[in-house]
Amino acid sequence: MKNVFITGGSGFIGSHCAISLFKNGFTPIILDNFSNSRQSEIKKLEKITKKKITFYKVDIRNKKKLRLIFKKHSCYAVIHCAGFKAVGESIEKPISYFNNNIVSTMSLIECMQENKVFKLIFSSSATVYDDTQPLPFTETSKIGNTKNPYGTTKYIIEKILMDLAKCDSRWSLRIARYFNPISNHSSGIIKENIKNIPNNLIPNIVKVAQKKLKILKVFGGNYKTKDGTCIRDYIHVMDLAEGHVAMLKNNRLKKGLKIYNFGTGIGLSVLEVIKTFEKQTGISIPFIITKKREGDSAVSFCNPKKAFKELNWKAKNDLDHAMMDIKKII
Repeated sequence: MKNVFITGGSGFIGSHCAISLFKNGFTPIILDNFSNSRQSEIKKLEKITKKKITFYKVDIRNKKKLRLIFKKHSCYAVIHCAGFKAVGESIEKPISYFNNNIVSTMSLIECMQENKVFKLIFSSSATVYDDTQPLPFTETSKIGNTKNPYGTTKYIIEKILMDLAKCDSRWSLRIARYFNPISNHSSGIIKENIKNIPNNLIPNIVKVAQKKLKILKVFGGNYKTKDGTCIRDYIHVMDLAEGHVAMLKNNRLKKGLKIYNFGTGIGLSVLEVIKTFEKQTGISIPFIITKKREGDSAVSFCNPKKAFKELNWKAKNDLDHAMMDIKKII
């Protein structure tokens, strides 16, 4: 079984990737400093997979520790999920985001190069797209003109990887542009479980459903959309995890750089998501419309056809299915 290192592997995306990797004959090795995730997720993953999981508590900016891990284990490829990811927080703490997200990536690339590991999948984001252009976004749509420091860090890292691919032909680089990952594994054992105040829509809906929050704040009700609220492309996290495996399987990590959108291709509004949650769970979600959040785009959804054509991947779970899985964690 080939070892695949997952940075940020106890986080929301990384932990679900670990499940898909085991299911498809790979061995995930988790690297995480648990700054915004929990070490307890490892035990939960072991319960789901019925496998012992190797993990290291490490900040990947610490090259000395990182080198030791690369020396200890053979590594087929790295899935790089580690990074701060809250849009609002990035506006409040831009330097922290630049330091954490960009410096950690440089440290990782240097250690990979030293150990002759040249296969990397980078967790990027729809926030790299310039939102002044026509939708849906394709992989060739213009990037840049980012609206927040989080998006800027993803954009800068993408540019670094693009230049790396041009300058060093040994690398197999894949950029996975996530749209809006939601839901959880069907077991309900793991979920989006961040330490800080949740920034995303679904974790806040769940908190209201659990009566941990009194009311849901919907940021902006006068966007130029069908109901005035933001429109996003919501993808089930297990579909996203399978997308990473699709890049690894069947010798698809050939040399050079490729970019893939991972979304459903369907744009849904915040109010549509709330209504679907209520329909599938039977739980009413009280909400208020508040002022727009700085750094938010009105509409974002993708064309995911390239991933289907080249990887034979497409999202299998619709919003109703995603909400049924979320019901298991409430």
